[in-house]
Formats: sequence, structure tokens, C-alpha cells
Amino acid sequence: MSYPTQNHHESAYMSLMKGLSELNLQGSTVPSDLVLTGDHAFPLAMNSQGHVLMAASLYGSGRIVVLGHESYLTAFPALIENALMWLQGDGSDNLCVGVHKNVMGVADNLSNSVFQAKVVEAYSDNLGVGVYVTDAYSVGANVKDLVAFMKAGGGVLIGGQAWSWAADHPKENTLLQFEGNKVSAVAGIYISDHRGEAECLPVFPQIPSSWMSAVIGKDFEDDLEFLLKGVSEFDLQGGSIASEVLVHGPLAFPIGTTGDGRAFLAGAYYGQGRVIVVTHEGFLGRETLAPFWINAIHWLDEGRQGVVGVEPGYLVDTLSKSGLNCEKSNFRKDLSVFVCTAYRDDHAQEIQDFVAEGGGLLIGGHAWYWAQTHHGQNALTDFSGNKILNKMGLSLLGATIGGGLYKAPVPSQAIKDTYHFRHLLHCFAGHVNQGKELSKHEEECLTKLGQDCANYLHMNAHDSSYYAQVVSTLTDIVKKSGMPQVSDSCPVKSPKDHLLLNVATEVYKVSKDPDALLPYLIKHNPLMPVVYNHRIKINVNTAEGDEWISTGLYLSPGMKTYMAIPPEIVNKDWKIQIGCQTDRLSSQELKRAPCVHERFTVDSEMMQVWNLWGGLIYLIAPPKTQVNRMEATVQMAVPAPYYKSGVTTAAEWSLLRKAPAPWAELEFDNIILTVPSDYVRNLECPDELAAHWNEIMKAVADLAAKPHKFPRKERFVTDVQISHGWMHAGYPVMAYKASAPELVGVNNARSKGIWGPIHELGHNQQRSCWELPPNTTEATCNLWSVYVHEEVLGINRAKAHPCLTVENRNSRIKEYVEGGKKINSWSVWLALETYLQLQEKFGWDGLKKVFAAYHQMSNFPKNNEGKMNLYAETFSKTVGLNLTGFFKAWGWPIEKATEEKLSNLPPWSDHPMAQYV
Repeated sequence: MSYPTQNHHESAYMSLMKGLSELNLQGSTVPSDLVLTGDHAFPLAMNSQGHVLMAASLYGSGRIVVLGHESYLTAFPALIENALMWLQGDGSDNLCVGVHKNVMGVADNLSNSVFQAKVVEAYSDNLGVGVYVTDAYSVGANVKDLVAFMKAGGGVLIGGQAWSWAADHPKENTLLQFEGNKVSAVAGIYISDHRGEAECLPVFPQIPSSWMSAVIGKDFEDDLEFLLKGVSEFDLQGGSIASEVLVHGPLAFPIGTTGDGRAFLAGAYYGQGRVIVVTHEGFLGRETLAPFWINAIHWLDEGRQGVVGVEPGYLVDTLSKSGLNCEKSNFRKDLSVFVCTAYRDDHAQEIQDFVAEGGGLLIGGHAWYWAQTHHGQNALTDFSGNKILNKMGLSLLGATIGGGLYKAPVPSQAIKDTYHFRHLLHCFAGHVNQGKELSKHEEECLTKLGQDCANYLHMNAHDSSYYAQVVSTLTDIVKKSGMPQVSDSCPVKSPKDHLLLNVATEVYKVSKDPDALLPYLIKHNPLMPVVYNHRIKINVNTAEGDEWISTGLYLSPGMKTYMAIPPEIVNKDWKIQIGCQTDRLSSQELKRAPCVHERFTVDSEMMQVWNLWGGLIYLIAPPKTQVNRMEATVQMAVPAPYYKSGVTTAAEWSLLRKAPAPWAELEFDNIILTVPSDYVRNLECPDELAAHWNEIMKAVADLAAKPHKFPRKERFVTDVQISHGWMHAGYPVMAYKASAPELVGVNNARSKGIWGPIHELGHNQQRSCWELPPNTTEATCNLWSVYVHEEVLGINRAKAHPCLTVENRNSRIKEYVEGGKKINSWSVWLALETYLQLQEKFGWDGLKKVFAAYHQMSNFPKNNEGKMNLYAETFSKTVGLNLTGFFKAWGWPIEKATEEKLSNLPPWSDHPMAQYV
């Protein structure tokens, strides 16, 4: 992974601090603390309290250096010469420097340098200078010209403090109204009204960093008072599903949140402008929110009384009530406020510059649907809205927020009572580094902080100095606290440990030196014997889903390897996966990390791969892909117990079952079993297990009326913890490791049965065209369990599961009938009874023929009533009897039209439910 822009910042820092060993800021002057936002601002000098006293940034093609006091312009001549050299830009030979008359001492210091100083009354376009130097109080009326000069490639050096100005202007907004900020803020550097502690600072070899700098740059009480005037609650009721927004910038703040602190409405300062985001575009036109939108438009307009442009296709009526000139318009630079959705980024840079230079932005949209429909992509970096918002300190997440009535915050209590990412991160860092006590509210928010840190790190904003500060802070926290060594015997329960587990996993992924971090994360990581240059044969013909190709190889935690990939599959949606367990956990008690697999998109013929948690290595073939006789080569990996029917010999298996990797795989004709290796160490005859599972999978296919060869082999993975249930269906089927013995034990399965695993395989056979959710979701899958137990394992249904004894079956029917045969209570075992009665009359062949008939059909009903009528019609025609009386006796809503279609067939009059009619 490379960090090009951050390296650019580092090289800029080295140029700016060249030859300097310390900066003695002690004396009578009191500087301002600088607040940095955006991707390009970075600190040059930071004191022991985390106050930034000098900083630099980029804007457009130009550069800026900001000093927290004007006296620094003359106190450090070597620093100023470095700054002027950097500010003039790469390749520029314009050594002419414009110096405002109020800081002519700078010109005096430059008299013996290579620069030609020109003392001027004010900045103007005709100065012909490469760099302009001024104090923060003399920017004057030419702000726009000076910003344009910088944007076009010029350099600006500015020094000054704002705390004394703020004291003289208590009702003014320092961030926007202080003279110096009208230029520096555009580049993401604000001279704040907070006093900075002046110290003698060493010059560090790298950009200075401190956990104490992770603070909020403003209290936002006045902003919230303005925005929430006349607003007591936010009405999000209805069918709209919103996203959560992560509020992470130093000048970003939540406005509307749920009771547990998740934000759906937030604002931020960005440059000289402001932004508000709401996490569903449908709320922009909602009448009950009109009072807030009126306030919001005025807050964004900042008194300019300008034009509010609303993206075409969205209502302007509500916004027009603000009294401002609202019109439908695409983005234009002459607007005062632009209102748009988060689903386009074709003007992202222009919109960012528009806001930075003073415009207002109101943007609405959610990211959850995009995240659900763009598997393998990163919503934080790839979703269009975030390409605009991330730099502004706001990011739309894939997490959802449901409708409801949510109370508006109390402005004076907002920071104290409302969850804010930066505030809590600062508090937690203080807790770890200095032992500061956390409040009860802060402790309750730690789990969410861990999730938000993980989300934030997914931004991969290595070109942002603040991102680097957060990574550094979290790295220090992890090193000091260590990562909980989570396991079955040592579960993670406390919010603090949840946070550390979440954070450590994600910090490792983005760390510049993950190898140095690894010993702090994995305490027990023994060396294992490896194989070199192991070849993997690739022969696939995939159907509709991704297909995992087992390699029989394992990577230890943090172990890196290279894979040589055939050029034919590079950039063709293939992936490499490390780890067999793809469930994500959200439990309060964790016995493993929430996510323990990694995926890498195959975009090169030589791929380096790794995973903090280690894991089996897979190639993942995309749908509808046919590849034959290709090979990939794994440079170095740990051999795993891996048996493949028809390939692995008995002699090979006698050695492989003792292979050191902790995970084993048994690949048979139609199923692959992945279990902890301990469960196969004593498996001497995998061919017997293969025959056992081949027979089971053939039966699964038979009942489904499908060919015996599955288009994609089913998979089972057993682990210490899964996302939900004792087992759950999918690819792979997931189960707890306690289920491993019944998967790999033939005698156990044939004597006691394996109801659960077959139940999950049955889920994978369910089809929406004949499935009646939620009633039959946990019912029809059990047809496969009954069929396999009776036809393959020789276990009668009454013994296969206690719920299928005659007594239990009869009592359920009686209770259902006496309760009025309400279809809402027709589910699970009761619903299964309907299908079992059909099977007991017409045999398994009757069900198979019905499933086969559905394979030939299309244009199915969408609702359950329609599906029920189609099923009754299909089954009746298949067996040559009119079954409508039977289904009506079960309470199915059989229509007259269906009865008429089947009236020519003889009725099934002696059906089992006749006695209850």
C-alpha cells in the first residue's frame, strides 16, 4: 500500500523545517491555536498540549503557511526563508516577494537572501510576485483576489492570533469573520480564538502528532441555537430508511441523532462556507421539517440573500418559505447555496471549492442501498456523496436509521450530551495515556466509538494530515493497551475491549508498518513449517454466484505471501480471500474478532496478500466464468489438512491430516467441509466420509429435482462463533465448531442423525416461487431433513426429530383448528405438517414432480396468496386430483378461479384434514 500524498506532505514538512532543531516560542507573545481541516493542511509546530501553532496547506495550485502569531514572521528568519522557498512552488523561479507594510520587518530580514522583497500597501494582481506575506489583520478588501492568486499557484505567508480580536468582537464568528481566516480557512487552516501555550518546541523529523490534537474546534452552541429555533423534534416517520452519518471533522457537528447517538443530520464549516447533510433526500421536501430547513438555508446563506439553487427534480416549495430566492438549477458558481443529492459527484471538486470560498451546501442522500448493491466496494471512498463530504468532516455510512420522532438537542448541552466521534476519541485517548476517568455516558459510547474508528479508517485518507493523526493516536492506544486476546475461553465483553478489538484490527490494515504492530496484537504466534512455490490448478465453470477455490494452504496471523496470477484472470473481478469465516459479528460477547477475513481484488499478476488473523487461502472466481488448465503459484504458505476426492491419495492424506495449519478442508463431489484441524487428525478413511456425503448430496439434488452435480459445491464452515443462530444457511453454511463431529463422523450421523446441517442445506434449496415467507421459511427446508434421514440414513421422521412424533403432530393440528385456523400461526412445524401430509399421500415422487414442474415455469406471483393458489393448482395437476379442499381445510386462501381451473379433476375427499372440516 502506498501513501503518495502523505509522503508529499512529509517532504514538504522536511523542506519547511530544513536546518532547524528547535523553535523557541517562549516569551511575551501568546499565539492562537490553529484548527486544521480538509486533506491538505498539516501542522509544522505542535506544543505538548496538542495545540497547533504553525501549519501549512495547499489550495488549488498554490500553497500557504500560517503562523499562530505575527511576531513569528520576524522571530525565525531561517524558517521564513524555508517557507518562502516552498511557497514559490516547484519549478518556479519568481523570487519576488510581496510584503505588507505592517510586517516590513520580514523585508529587512530578506535583504541578504536570494529573495527580492517588495513592501506594499495591500495585495493586488499586478504585483508580479510569487509569494505574498502579510499579518492576519491586514488582509483587507482584496480577499477574493488573494485567494484567486493562491488558487492559481501563488504562495501566501500569514501570521497572527485571533483570541484578542475575538475578545473585542464577542458576537462575531471568529472562524468566518476574522480577517486572516478569510484567506487561510479556504485552505483548511483556521486561526482560532483559543490561546495556544507557547513553549520551546523541538523540531521533529516528521510531521508532529499528538492524541491531544483530536479535539473539536468549536462548541457550536450558537450554530445550534440558530438552526434549532422553533424546532423541538425531527419527524422521520414513514417508510424512508436513512443512513447514519459519521461526524468526524474538527468543525463538524451532529444536529439530529437517535437516542443512541447515531446522527442522521449534521453540519460543518468548510473553508469560508458551510454544509449540512441529511441522510435521506426525501426529508428535504418534508413539510414537518420545514421550520428546520428554513433555518438551515439562512444559516448556509450567511446573510448574503443570494440565490438558492435546487437540483432539478426536487421540490423547492419548502425551501422557498425561507424568503430567499430559490430556483431549480444545476450547480453554478454564482449561487449562494446549492441544494443537491448525494448520488452524483461529477462536480465534486467544484462544489468543494464553492463551499471553501464561502458557498453553502445542503446535500441529502443515503449510502446504505449503494453499500448493499456494490459488494466488495468501499462506501467511504467509492460512494459519490462521500467524494464530496469526506473532506468536510462528514461521511455517509452503510448503516441504517429507521423512521421515528427524534428530539432535537439542547444547544447548551450538545457537546456534553451528544455523541461526537472526535470528543470521545480525545477522552478515550486521555483515559489510556493519562488515566483520566471516563464518565458513565462516555463508557456507554465506547463500543460505538470502536465501530466509528473502524469506519473512519476505511476512508483510507492517507493524504489527510488529520487521518494520519487519528491513525497515530489509535496506534499508540493499541500499543499501550494491547489487543484483547479473544478466544472461546477468553471472550470479550466490556465496551473498552470491544473498542480495542475493533480498532486494532483496522489500524493494522492501514498501518505504514504493520509488522512492527503485529507483536502488540497477536501475543501467541508460533512459527509453522511452510511450503514454497506451491501451484494451484484452476478449473472452474461458475454459474450465478462467486465460487471459492480451495488451495489447501494457510497463512499465519500477519504472515505475508506473494501469489503469481495467470494474466488471463487479472482485472476480471477475481479475488483472493484469506480466511474461511466471512460472518461479521455484532454480539455483545465476542469469542473472536467481528471480522476475520480479508479480500484482495486481483489487479496484478503478482499479488501480495495477508490477514491479521491468518486463514486459509482461496481464489474467488466471479459468476459466469469458465477457466481451464490455469495455474496460480503461492510463494510461501503453511500446508493445511486438505483432502479432495479423486485427487488426494490415501498415502498423501496420511501425511496431510497432520499438516500444521489449524483449519482443515474436505472437498467431496458436491460439498466442502471446513473444520478446525483437530477434528480430522484421526480421520483415517476420508473416502468413507466422501461416499457418505456424496449419497446425502445426491438425495438433496433428487428431492429438488435437479441434476446430481451441483453447479457450485455447497460449503460448510464451523467456527467458535457465527453471526446468528446455531447454524445458518448461505455460501458457506455456517455452524459452531461443536457441530464439526457430526459433519465428519459417518457412524454418528447414521445412528443419531444430522438434522441441523441438512436443515441448512434445505434452506439453500428453497425457491421464492413456491416459498411463502415468513410462514414456511423454517418449514419447507425441513422436507430435505426428513427425506435425507429416511432415504439415506434410515432414520424414521418420528425419530429424526422429537417434534415429528405422532403425538406432537396431532396436537399441533388440533390446536390450530381450535384456534380458528389463522394463517398467521401456520408456520414452522405446523406448516411442515401440510407438506408432510401431501408426501404421505403422494410419496416423495409427488413432491419431486411438483418441484420439477416449477423448473419449467416463469412469471410467478409476487404475493403469498398468489403463490398458494399456484401451488395448489400445480400439485393438483401433477397428481391428477383436485386438492383445493385439502388446502382450504388448512386455511389457505384458495380463490374461486383456482377451484374452477381444477373442477374437472376428481376431488381428494379423504384427505387428513377432512375430519376437521
